[in-house]
Amino acid sequence: MRFFRAEVIDARPVCADMVRVVFGGADLAAFATTGVGDEYLRIFFPEPGAEPVLPVVDERGRWAYPDGAEPSPMRTYTVREFRRARGELVIDFVVHDGGVAATWALAAAPGDVVTVNTPTGMYDPPADLRWQLLLADAAGLPAAARLLESVPAGVRTRAVLEVPTPAHRVPLPAADGVEVAWLYGGNGHGASLLSGALRAAELPAGPGYVWVAGETAVLRDARRYLRHELKLPPSAYKVVGYWTDNGDEYNRRLAALDDATQAWLLAPWETDADEEEQEDEYIARLEKLGL
Repeated sequence: MRFFRAEVIDARPVCADMVRVVFGGADLAAFATTGVGDEYLRIFFPEPGAEPVLPVVDERGRWAYPDGAEPSPMRTYTVREFRRARGELVIDFVVHDGGVAATWALAAAPGDVVTVNTPTGMYDPPADLRWQLLLADAAGLPAAARLLESVPAGVRTRAVLEVPTPAHRVPLPAADGVEVAWLYGGNGHGASLLSGALRAAELPAGPGYVWVAGETAVLRDARRYLRHELKLPPSAYKVVGYWTDNGDEYNRRLAALDDATQAWLLAPWETDADEEEQEDEYIARLEKLGL
């Protein structure tokens, strides 16, 4: 993994609550995109007029900061597009009142600088894929849009996308065998309809893949349905939590746990169980704590 200095070359609205920022700069010539549609990276935001303060990465991939250094705020975002020929990185920011990233994106202007790291992709369908179901709220919309732009030929695809209102829709590619349905609600403005849409969906026969991205509570229910009720193998789905409703309060409660409880909570990740079993236990412990 490495870090890349990225300079804003353009910033403009995409829809009612999304700003598209295009980054350039010499560093991005070496940007190592995975090419996976939902690849994500960390963005480090500096103080005005300064460069971001970055961690040092040790041989085990752990991050640490020099003594006395004040880390720059960091947030995770999806790569909407990487234009290799021009060395341009495109990130779509969902913007709202407050928040480090949203505040920065609303004011972004050419010449502003951030730092990004090497991205990681999550979407991993089976090689013999015949159909896929993509579900996402506004936070997952950039990834869903990129996945829709790269649907393999002959793969039947349905996307169910939830945004607050029609003004929050974005243009999507049209292709044979691709169907898009829009839902309105959720996204912190009311109860989400995504879990219900997933449960109501008739999954076709044959090798398929279900990809769901959005708010944490919605994603827990989706994962419970796919893994424990339908009993799909891990290779048949990917469920990715992008944000948590009332996240500030959630993070405050998490940070307030004493050291012993924190260690107990994280212990499943240190076992020899497979990743899905580790996540089952981790979620169970979160729910015991009311988180």
